[in-house]
Amino acid sequence: TSPHLPAPTNVEIYSYNFQSLLRWSPVPVENGSVLYTAQYRTGFYNEWSGMGCAQTPLTQCGFPPEMSRRRWTILLRLRAELGPLTSPWVHTPPFVVDKNTTLGPPRVNSVNVSPDSLLISLSPPFTPEPGDPLQYLVSYWENTTSPTVKKLNESKTLFQIGNLKESTLYCFSIQVQLKIYSGHLLRGEKSAPECHRTALS
Repeated sequence: TSPHLPAPTNVEIYSYNFQSLLRWSPVPVENGSVLYTAQYRTGFYNEWSGMGCAQTPLTQCGFPPEMSRRRWTILLRLRAELGPLTSPWVHTPPFVVDKNTTLGPPRVNSVNVSPDSLLISLSPPFTPEPGDPLQYLVSYWENTTSPTVKKLNESKTLFQIGNLKESTLYCFSIQVQLKIYSGHLLRGEKSAPECHRTALS
């Protein structure tokens, strides 16, 4: 029987804040070191192209810049190689970064307190493309035993939570929401709650 090399397992695309990579579990062999080759094609073309990971010993491969179009449908395939042996290709399901990425929480840069408001400055978790309709969903509450959560929807990275009581502890958590071309909303992870006391007038 001809010796054969098993295909890589647990092949998956991991995508966070529009940065994507292909990763997999190593193929165990008795001796020698297994190398891996990954290729991609788009939904429009049947030609496979290299993605900068040919015969790599690593078990992950980042998407090169030419694959960073957020709306493209990307198909990937991966195989293991050991000397003259090659495994069968493993194919991933179609992947569209716009729909399948995970958005992280926004970064809170500063919070300025006054007697009746908190002024919050944020940075988005990724660099927005021109025209990205990015919104911030803000949950805030007075830090009591049974807090009532109120919500705001902001489109700017500097905004105010107003009508607060003076010298009172308020907490907030923020997540981003991006409307993508299909009309779907991509919701990000919530930031860890942060609490600040309003000033005394």
